[in-house]
Amino acid sequence: MKPRERIKAALDHRATDILPVDFGASPVTGIAASLIFQLREKLGLERRAVKIVDPFQMLGEIDDELKEYLQTDVACILPRQNAFGIENKGWREWRLFDGTPVLVPGGLNTGPDASGNIFAYPQGDRTAAPSAVMPRGGYYFDALIRQKPIDEARLDVADNLEEFTLLEDEELRYIETETDRLYRETDSAIIGLPGGTALGDIAKVPGLGLKDPRGIRDIEEWYISTIARKSYLKELFDRQTDIALQNLEMYRQAVGDKIAVIYLCGNDFGTQNALFCSVELYRDLYLPYYQKMTAWIHNRTNWKVFKHSCGAIEPLIESMIESGFDILNPVQCSATGMDPAALKEKYGCRITFWGGGVNTQKTLPFGTPEEVRREVRERIGIFSLGGGYVFNTIHNVQAKIPVENFMTMVETIKEFRVPRRAEDQRCENCG
Repeated sequence: MKPRERIKAALDHRATDILPVDFGASPVTGIAASLIFQLREKLGLERRAVKIVDPFQMLGEIDDELKEYLQTDVACILPRQNAFGIENKGWREWRLFDGTPVLVPGGLNTGPDASGNIFAYPQGDRTAAPSAVMPRGGYYFDALIRQKPIDEARLDVADNLEEFTLLEDEELRYIETETDRLYRETDSAIIGLPGGTALGDIAKVPGLGLKDPRGIRDIEEWYISTIARKSYLKELFDRQTDIALQNLEMYRQAVGDKIAVIYLCGNDFGTQNALFCSVELYRDLYLPYYQKMTAWIHNRTNWKVFKHSCGAIEPLIESMIESGFDILNPVQCSATGMDPAALKEKYGCRITFWGGGVNTQKTLPFGTPEEVRREVRERIGIFSLGGGYVFNTIHNVQAKIPVENFMTMVETIKEFRVPRRAEDQRCENCG
């Protein structure tokens, strides 16, 4: 199979010739730039600055040399603008605190304070208040809350809709050109990132790219609002969904069936030990609007819908399937109730697990190479039966992961990147 065929087979819950793999094809399946630099050094590749594809998280580009080493089957259409509302162009060299040379967009106007913390500014405008900070010695940015005092009588849904606008022609032409290039120049399955389709994504709530964010922009206040201001959020989600549906139609016209997967949302519903919201709240506040979007997608395209949510979300998975999500990521097996074998048995025939390959909070950063090898083999053995699985780590691979552990993971994956018999992949539940 070619990578495009392999991913399609996995998403259709059919046996694949070899294990499908993703590294770097979305904002939640990437690799920290500092680790990419170390990996290139270890592999003896040319020493050069790592291009940053996501400045907020400081994720690095998986270039052609690394794609060959990682054997990834998936590529993505990078957005024209990053989270700070800055165009990804005019690259200039910059250094992380650990000395890693990187390339950042020219408009990323960063500036340190007296303590050495580095700030990022919305749309690169240093006359505006900074929207994020990289603490001295850190590896990525943290959002800065710029919430104004809330006057309940003057709360206006339009304020929380400021960043949700119709796609402009320039953006659509960029998307069309990039999709066509990836489709012609690679045989990778392509993930589309339309933006604007996530409802209440905490990473988006502070409005990193807005110079003067209004509405509810404090993370704690947002969670309070899911109970105290539910009618406000319902109106917001209703109007946002209407905009999203219009954008999805324009997006479809730009990319057609050249993409295999659409990244719809990344809002987290779980902590390490429990849900952020009850099943009842999810079904009341989120499910109806996601169903509108996924129904539109399934009725008009061949795309599979990608849902990211960290944490202990097992009680919500049934409702997520009902919401129309085809793919669940990152499959945080270390969280309460997220046992991989139980998840595969209960849901594996109805949703694709994209992730779960190794624990990035414990095993990959702190385990021995043998512990990494054992866990990767175990997870692949569980999740890949019957198709419906794409290997990735549990969320992005962070900085300071021992490069030896990362390479052990890759070499273990390659044990499953050899042709396999269909009968060896059969799932008893799926047949």
